Amino acid sequence: MKTVSAGTRGNALRALLVMICAIGLLVATSGSAVATTKTKSKKHKPKTPTITTHSPVTKGSTYLALGDSVTFGYEESTVVPAPNYQDPTSFIGYPEMLGSELHLKVVNAACPGETSSSLIDASAQSFACENTAVPGGQPYRKMAPLHISYSGSQLAYALTYLHKHKNVRLVSLMIGANDYFVCQATTADHCASLTEQAGVLATLGKNVKTILSAIRNQAHYGGQVAIVNYYSLDYSSPAQSTQSAALNQAMDSAAAPFHVEVADGFGELQAAAAHSGGSTCNAGLLTQLVNASTKCGVHPSYAGQALLAQALEKAIRLG
Repeated sequence: MKTVSAGTRGNALRALLVMICAIGLLVATSGSAVATTKTKSKKHKPKTPTITTHSPVTKGSTYLALGDSVTFGYEESTVVPAPNYQDPTSFIGYPEMLGSELHLKVVNAACPGETSSSLIDASAQSFACENTAVPGGQPYRKMAPLHISYSGSQLAYALTYLHKHKNVRLVSLMIGANDYFVCQATTADHCASLTEQAGVLATLGKNVKTILSAIRNQAHYGGQVAIVNYYSLDYSSPAQSTQSAALNQAMDSAAAPFHVEVADGFGELQAAAAHSGGSTCNAGLLTQLVNASTKCGVHPSYAGQALLAQALEKAIRLG
């Protein structure tokens, strides 16, 4: 039997200790590498980008349009060819025109006859949306479909939609003309007094604040909002132009605190009507009626709608 010296045993022990330390270091290093790999491999769910008033309207994004018959694209029954009220896709308003131009998904929630009050509360007085101020008239929602099917008020639908859909880059609002029409239909002097007119404008301003406050603070929508201004039914008539300008001023002033853009529909159609002596009708910007007593309606023709779309496109930020 061979005897191993003490020196040899010491060298072997030192070699064994070095090996054990090396193996321990390798295991520790490998464990760290595995842990690091596992940490790096974790997938993080991408965050929804924050939308602000500076976020551009881009191709493929969504545009939510709110308003009355002008926004809806309504045409009177005596235009040629006669409208098909049972087919809402046959009505083309400025939202659809803008959407086609910019390749947007358009959600047009407008209702013909909507007032600023009925837009908030469907049971409030409208001109001819959910109820009517016209004796013997038929509320539009009871006789024909809207572009979008929903129950309740237009504002309630808008808030629900904005909560569920985060690709909305533009909301537009055009409301108030029917507030005047209701006043004309329900007062003995047809809303001729300045007191009655001031009341209409005060209510409109209050309601616009309510609508936009809900959109900003309840739906938490931070993107672009545009107010679309009304045109004058006849720019050669100071009375008609003053009435439209008053509606626009009430809307614009009430909307100002909510970081909005203003689409100058009034100015666009005024410039186009100038070559016809200021006559919006003769310039072909209003619906043409087959009626012995009335040549034009109060709604924009396709040419008029195109100018409203142009005004809106100029007002918003595009990507």
